[in-house]
Amino acid sequence: MKLQLASCLSLLIPSLALPLYARSHSRPAKPQPPGPEYVFALAAANRFLYARQTGDLEHATVQLSDRIRHSGNVGELEKYFSNERERAFEIARGRKIKSGYSFPVILVTFAGDHSAREFSQIMLVATGKNDWVVDKLP
Repeated sequence: MKLQLASCLSLLIPSLALPLYARSHSRPAKPQPPGPEYVFALAAANRFLYARQTGDLEHATVQLSDRIRHSGNVGELEKYFSNERERAFEIARGRKIKSGYSFPVILVTFAGDHSAREFSQIMLVATGKNDWVVDKLP
């Protein structure tokens, strides 16, 4: 009897000594791969931000929603796209919103010996099959 008890305890004690996190072998579920609409929205955001980076007002304006284009502030749009400084951007993983997708963006500028990072977001909405436009400027 003592031998059986000792053998049971020897099997039980090592597993009790392990922390709970070491005993669990379950892994979190893999995130689902993005669907085609996510890819099209991300590509549109990338094209728009590249047009901003290069100061290409013509290509960027085509990618704006009617709401932004007809806001009546042409001077502000021209200033937004003027290429006075060296520019770059970083796009993070987006999320689905009611009307489209929102992507966190970091706008990086460099002038002289000073650089700046501005945290913002860009929102895109679908206008048709696989067509996306910017509905909120970063």
